[in-house]
Amino acid sequence: MNTAAAIVVLPNVWATAQKKPASAPKKKTETRVPPELAFYRKYTEGLLRRYMKLSMESGRAPSLLGREMFRGKVTHYRVQGFDDVVIFVHDVDRCLKLLDEEQSFLITKIALQEYTQGETSAMVGLPIRTLVRRYEHALDVLTQLFLERRLLEPLVACQEAGIRP
Repeated sequence: MNTAAAIVVLPNVWATAQKKPASAPKKKTETRVPPELAFYRKYTEGLLRRYMKLSMESGRAPSLLGREMFRGKVTHYRVQGFDDVVIFVHDVDRCLKLLDEEQSFLITKIALQEYTQGETSAMVGLPIRTLVRRYEHALDVLTQLFLERRLLEPLVACQEAGIRP
């Protein structure tokens, strides 16, 4: 009689796979960048400093800082090629617009506005190691964009330069 009651209560047993909870956050898709781009990080930061300086001197705020337009500070030297400055600022601006929101924020705060990584980590509420890792990834993505658009020249080792024997 106990067996019959069990059959009535559980007539069929179905095998099921465990489902992921609907509230599980989706994993962020990261763009893969070659590890050798880490070598170019200092060059990318230098290019960003130059971008900041030239964009301010040309009387235009960089796109990541806002859309306000104002006159730049007059410097003691004369810029030889204003056309080159405008093209350079425009090209870097277009590369910066291709970054995602988090990468753009980190590049703006650390490279352009010169906040320290510690200040930025406190501002965002991330551990400093996580922030440094994400900032380095953002620099690598930006470096890849700069290399693709020939704003940075790829470095060639002396063995590859075709030295005569």
